[in-house]
Amino acid sequence: MAGDAHTNAEHNTEVHIPESEHGAGFPPFDATTYASQILWLAITFGFFYWIMKNVAVPRIAGILEDREDRIAGDLSEANRLKEETDAAIAAYEQALAEARNKAHGIAQDTRAKLKTDQDARREKAEADLSEKLKEAEAHIAGLKTEALSQIGEIAGETTSALVEQLIGKAPTKTDLTKALKSAMN
Repeated sequence: MAGDAHTNAEHNTEVHIPESEHGAGFPPFDATTYASQILWLAITFGFFYWIMKNVAVPRIAGILEDREDRIAGDLSEANRLKEETDAAIAAYEQALAEARNKAHGIAQDTRAKLKTDQDARREKAEADLSEKLKEAEAHIAGLKTEALSQIGEIAGETTSALVEQLIGKAPTKTDLTKALKSAMN
């Protein structure tokens, strides 16, 4: 520890500078050079001001103006493209609407044509069925007439056979005809 105290004493020694050398080491603090320092400050400031005014500021202004022109051009191009896009969208929507209307018209025409064809086929089928029905009715009427004409004969023969079986003697044709006429009315 004694060594530590010795080191501290060495470090805390004061350095004495004579009064004539105060401020002599750093020129801005030298009072004898203030006038020349202010002169050089004014010359340097004027020189840098002239460089800024004639060189730097015009370049910066030119860059800013170019940037503004480019931005304005980009905005006008964007507006032009937007208008073209809007026009293209409007044309697309109009074409789509026309296509829908055309498709709707084609569908209606097709429906009308199919309905007309179906009506014509139905009318033809009805006419064919009506003709076949008339033919069938005529055929049935002919068969009925023929059957009715034969009924009298069959009834006469059957009646004659029954009477003969029951009585043992066949009836006369006149009696048979009278009996059949009264039964049919």
